[in-house]
Amino acid sequence: MAEVTFDALIVGSGASGSFAAHELSAQGLKVLQLEAGPEIGPADFDPSANPRQSDINLWQRAKATLLGQGVQARAAFFDGRMRHLFINDRKNPYSTPPDAPFVWIRARQAGGRTHVFGRVLLRWTDDDFKVQSRTGRGVDWPIDYAELAPFYEEVERSLELYGQVDGVPTLPDSAYAHRAELTGAELLFKEAVEARWPERKVVTWRYIGPEPTRVLRPMREAIASGRLDIRYNTVVRKVLTDASGTRAIGVEAIDTQTGQMTVLHARSVVLCASPVESVRLMLNSASPAHQQGLANSSGTLGRYFMDQLPCVAAGTFPPAKGWSTADTAPADSFYRPSGGIYLPRFLEEDGVTAGTDFAYQGSVGRSRTADDGPSRFSFFGYGAMVPDAENRITLDPRRKDSWGVPIPHIRCKIGPEDEETLKREIDALVETVEGVGGELEFVGSPLGLVEKGRGAYPDADPFSRLAFRTLFGKTMVMGAAIHEAGGARMGSTKTDSVLNRWNQSWDVPNLLVTDASAFAGSGVSGTTLTIMAMTVRACRHLAAELKSGQL
Repeated sequence: MAEVTFDALIVGSGASGSFAAHELSAQGLKVLQLEAGPEIGPADFDPSANPRQSDINLWQRAKATLLGQGVQARAAFFDGRMRHLFINDRKNPYSTPPDAPFVWIRARQAGGRTHVFGRVLLRWTDDDFKVQSRTGRGVDWPIDYAELAPFYEEVERSLELYGQVDGVPTLPDSAYAHRAELTGAELLFKEAVEARWPERKVVTWRYIGPEPTRVLRPMREAIASGRLDIRYNTVVRKVLTDASGTRAIGVEAIDTQTGQMTVLHARSVVLCASPVESVRLMLNSASPAHQQGLANSSGTLGRYFMDQLPCVAAGTFPPAKGWSTADTAPADSFYRPSGGIYLPRFLEEDGVTAGTDFAYQGSVGRSRTADDGPSRFSFFGYGAMVPDAENRITLDPRRKDSWGVPIPHIRCKIGPEDEETLKREIDALVETVEGVGGELEFVGSPLGLVEKGRGAYPDADPFSRLAFRTLFGKTMVMGAAIHEAGGARMGSTKTDSVLNRWNQSWDVPNLLVTDASAFAGSGVSGTTLTIMAMTVRACRHLAAELKSGQL
């Protein structure tokens, strides 16, 4: 029987892989998708495995650590009922320099991390895409907001977002299918903040509700097309090229259940495996034609790796009492209610220009507390990290994972400019919260933990509080934002970037990378919506070139 050659082969089935599968199959192409983990469905989201957790969640983190998830258990919002949706760190190790710890939070199953992320989807702006022109920091992307806006809207309409029209220049409105609401406490917080600082806007989350089928709509439609072949439990080891090295011809992959190695062929290859994984795969695909890694003529493959600068804070907001959910999405038997507030980049006095390089996501009055007690708040801050060529992904020459693939070595270290950004980010958060009557219990970041008032988690047992303080320095490190990006950045010239403006490799034009590896900057908000929109744009262009015979 002759081997099938597909029009496109996609590696990964998460945020980017789902939309790649949808776009390419919708364009009439025959598509093969390879997912390293298993197929999952509603049966894998058991409501009975939904125990009440403490704020610190020490014992569930300890259990996960003993079972091989020591890194995953350090995620700031780790939830024991979702433990099976994160990878096993013993089977999937990585390394870091001693002076630059990095928490790499991962998922390997159908849908990837879409099952464990916060489901907040925010548009980026030219404050992100044209950051060098506007601030002198970082580099400009080869695309701008106007080019991506139609694709943002396509994705938003497909996923049916919850939100409100806010009219904030530093956070463009999305196309909403449903209205999101603030809690009473959040409305009080918003009114107080915006009255004191008109340039600091407080808006609702823009988010999607849990998907009852556990398969996002674009993947359901791709599967229904009959043009998508999905192979689960398949780890890709190398991307293969022709003898000239200028054309991808397929991949070498291993079945994780049988250990069988196979070669699969396609007219094009689209990497959607997540930043570290896609870059590792390209580095491991070195050949006589690509001795320093596939598509690395610029020498930038693996370089300019970033995450957003994280900080976290919690406490009480005495002007409001009690708690509520205010989630307008249908209740889900597995996931807890969504929703919250977001503070985008603060504005300059002109009311249009961005004045900061950080933003905050959080909630007020959504955590359980006594009806007559002060409402509780929590915030997570995200700051822009400066791209640095020395922050990079390489292959560890001494260690391999369970499938014989060299593990990645990740260096993502805060520089002096990043440290100053992080200090401003923390100071502005403290000023905002305390300036409207909030009482901080702690604020922390990679720079350290500062306790105030009653201290961190004042109602927790003494042992859990001690463990929180002891382990904080291992948890709140780079990677904690879980918005990692870069390593195969797009650019305007092939001398300083890996990809062109269509996410195509400069060296191998039928090889695309559409996950956040392609990002030229870190941004200050969630990466997922931009990944999805960028993937649709890139795959539509790829399909047109394949159909026209240009590729």
